[in-house]
Amino acid sequence: MDPWISASIVVLDSHRRLIDGALKQVSDEEFARRPAAGINSIAVVLRHLGGNLLSRWTDFLTTDGEKPSRNRDSEFEDWPGDRASLMAFFDSGWEACRKSIESLTSDDFEKTVVIRGEPHTVPQAIQRSLTHTAYHVGQIMLIARSIHDGDWQWLTIRPGGSQQHNQQTWGTAASRGADRPPQ
Repeated sequence: MDPWISASIVVLDSHRRLIDGALKQVSDEEFARRPAAGINSIAVVLRHLGGNLLSRWTDFLTTDGEKPSRNRDSEFEDWPGDRASLMAFFDSGWEACRKSIESLTSDDFEKTVVIRGEPHTVPQAIQRSLTHTAYHVGQIMLIARSIHDGDWQWLTIRPGGSQQHNQQTWGTAASRGADRPPQ
C-alpha cells in the first residue's frame, strides 16, 4: 500500500478509536442528549458525519461528493430510530470512506474529484475529509465529557500524566496517545 494512503488509514483508525472509546462510556440517554439549546448531541454529530462520509466517498472518483440524494439539513435533526440503527448508518459512511481510501492507487493521486462542484486533487479530498472528521471527533469527545455522569476513562494522555506516559512509551508508536487503543 502506498505510504501516504497507509498514513491516512492510520489517522482515520485513530479517529475511530476515539469515537468508539467515547461511545462505550456514554449511556443511550447521554448519547442523544443535547448539552444545551442549539448544541448538537453525540447522536446528531454522528448522523451528520455518517451522512457526509457516505456522500463524499460513495463513487468517490466518478461523482460529485455532494450527492443529490443527501439531505444535509436533516442530519442536524434528532435521529428517528434507536442507537443501533444510527450506528449502522454511521458505520456505512465510515466504511465507504475507509474502503475507498484503501482502494486508491498511486495513479489515482493524479485524478481530480469534485465536491460541490469544486475540483480537488485526490490528496486534497482526503485531507478535507480527515480534517472534517477530526473536527467532529473533537466535538464528540467534548460533548461526551461534558454530559457523562460518572468516571471517565481517558482516551488520550490523561491530564497530569504526560511525564509517566513519556517514560513508558518514549520512542514507540504508543507515544502518540490517540493512535493506540485505550488502556
